[in-house]
Amino acid sequence: MATASMAFKSREDHRKQMELEEARKAGLAPAEVDEDGKEINPHIPQYMSSAPWYLNAERPSLKHQRKWKLEPNFTKSWYDRGAKTFHADKFRPGSCENCGAMSHNAKECMERPRKLGAKWTNKNIAPDEKIETFALDYDGKRDRWNGYDAATYVHVIDRYEARDEARRKYLKEQQLKKLEEKNSNQSGEDGVSDDEDNEDALKVDEAKVDESKQMDFAKVEKRVRTTGGGSTGTVRNLRIREDTAKYLLNLDVNSAHYDPKTRSMREDPLPDMDPNEKFYTGDNHNRVSGQALEFKQLNIHAWEAFEKGHDIHMQAAPSQAELLYKNFKINKDKLKSQTKETIMEKYGNAAAEESLPKELLLGQSEREIEYDRAGRIVRGQETALPRSKYEEDVYTNNHTSVWGSWWKDHQWGYKCCKQTIRNSYCTGAAGIEAAEAAADLMKANIARKEAAEEMPPPTEEKKLATWGTDVPDDLVLDQKKLGEALKKEDERRREERDERKRKYNVKYNDEVTAEEMEAYRMKKVHQDDPMKEFLH
Repeated sequence: MATASMAFKSREDHRKQMELEEARKAGLAPAEVDEDGKEINPHIPQYMSSAPWYLNAERPSLKHQRKWKLEPNFTKSWYDRGAKTFHADKFRPGSCENCGAMSHNAKECMERPRKLGAKWTNKNIAPDEKIETFALDYDGKRDRWNGYDAATYVHVIDRYEARDEARRKYLKEQQLKKLEEKNSNQSGEDGVSDDEDNEDALKVDEAKVDESKQMDFAKVEKRVRTTGGGSTGTVRNLRIREDTAKYLLNLDVNSAHYDPKTRSMREDPLPDMDPNEKFYTGDNHNRVSGQALEFKQLNIHAWEAFEKGHDIHMQAAPSQAELLYKNFKINKDKLKSQTKETIMEKYGNAAAEESLPKELLLGQSEREIEYDRAGRIVRGQETALPRSKYEEDVYTNNHTSVWGSWWKDHQWGYKCCKQTIRNSYCTGAAGIEAAEAAADLMKANIARKEAAEEMPPPTEEKKLATWGTDVPDDLVLDQKKLGEALKKEDERRREERDERKRKYNVKYNDEVTAEEMEAYRMKKVHQDDPMKEFLH
């Protein structure tokens, strides 16, 4: 596939090359091998596999597509701070005049300037510093923590821990002093107490102090309107750390979904577990229980009241919305009890009345009814006719027949007035006559319209205009106006030949008369006229 040279190929060679490429793509022929012995994918396009001419590639290869510029071996090490290499015992030419080190000059020396430098005293020669050069990449040059030793931060941690320990010790001493003063006051009022009781009280107070200090184990400090963000104040985490996380209750991937962003799990992770044994049933259980359900109903009532035109808003005036909802529930209970009393007064209350006697409940009759094996009645009881779920024999809107008693043109209607509209008013025989007359009139109009469409209207021959190709025979021209038109045409032609006679302000008249058009025809030069050269 990857051709090495761009030499000219004959048509037969080109055809063979295309067949070989197709066979390689289909897997019928082995793939082409580059100079390194690696197979070349036959599906690589030719513009990618063909090497440029200036590379002089003799064999097929994909080296021109690979990265040819190798990156240097960047180091990850850093300077050896404070390392010394050689310590001379006398001054050397070219070294620092101040300290005597060869690694810098006097201008770059970091030691205190001596009254007499090492060049003149030849004493206290400083050792040479270790000079290192590193090849750093782009990120290494801009890494502000490059060469930082994290072990040095242990000193900062130790300092802060010592400060916190001193603070806790001081607070504990203050608390113990207050407790001792309180115990001494109580002992002065009640009398002299034993030393052992005081020691036991102090031990108990110390335990109380330790417990009070441990209550802030879940304190979380947050800031507001700062670079850190968050909210001001102390927030206590109410979840005990020893509790199992909700996402670890059921490790099945097909169990309840856990959202790590909101830390919510709506469904029950253990639906088959005994409800008395599990302590977490999903967040949806909390949404439909307790005050959450009441708050949800309050919101729904506020939305429905606002849609019906009441000026109520849950967020703008929550107290008003809650008061209206409370009044609504009271009125609803009153209306429900009033409706129940009305129904009981009308139909009675079977639950409150005395039960029927057993003689009526278990009453017998002399009527004999015979059943078959399937439980159907064979003889002894008249079969009831099936009734429709619609009202029967009900005449509305002055009709004398029911709806569906008349059928015409795939439509149901009333037989009394032959109307096909469901809730129409009955018009009787007059309506039938009016409907038939309207139908006859419509048929007559349709027939007349069809007859008019079949007969085309007579077309009048229109005469052509005076400037058309053919001049009508009945055209009458005014000879006086024709002469004036000929003079105007001559003047116009002279102005066209001599531009000096053409005026600056030219007025055109779009209304062309028959005489002017005739003058134009008379003066017009026809190209196919053999005598056109003798007209002027």
